[in-house]
Amino acid sequence: RENRRLQEASMRLEQENDDLAHELVTSKIALRNDLDQAEDKADVLNKELLLTKQRLVETEEEKRKQEEETAQLKEVFRKQLEKAEYEIKKTTAIIAEYKQICSQLSTRLETQQAASREELEVVKGKMMACKHCSDIFSKEGALKPAAVSKEEQGVDLDDEKDNLKKQLREMELELAQTKLQLV
Repeated sequence: RENRRLQEASMRLEQENDDLAHELVTSKIALRNDLDQAEDKADVLNKELLLTKQRLVETEEEKRKQEEETAQLKEVFRKQLEKAEYEIKKTTAIIAEYKQICSQLSTRLETQQAASREELEVVKGKMMACKHCSDIFSKEGALKPAAVSKEEQGVDLDDEKDNLKKQLREMELELAQTKLQLV
């Protein structure tokens, strides 16, 4: 009986041993599969990490290039703006000088016209004071028709027109020369 009990215990222990061995092998296989899957996943993640790092480097390089390009464009625009501002100042100064010159020439012309009128009044006054001249000229300074022929009257008017045209040309020439000096 004891022997049988020992045999049964031995068989039971062998069965437990076989079950434990089988369970150990099954666990080992499952762990190996889990380990293989974890290694595969680690490989995939490492590849993704390398690709992401490479993309990051490329993106940073592209960003650096764009920043350099932006800086260059800003510098070009800044220089163009400075140039435009300089041209505007220069043009404004030229316009101001031109206006000043025109104003001076207008003032000068008005002064000359006033002086000419005064001179004309003085001459008219002297002519009216002169007995011989007052017979030839009217109070307005025009020649009396009987005293001078139309031909002589036309020559005097032509001379006066020519003188005025000459003065006008001289003033226009002076204005043009001044403009050229400004440019």
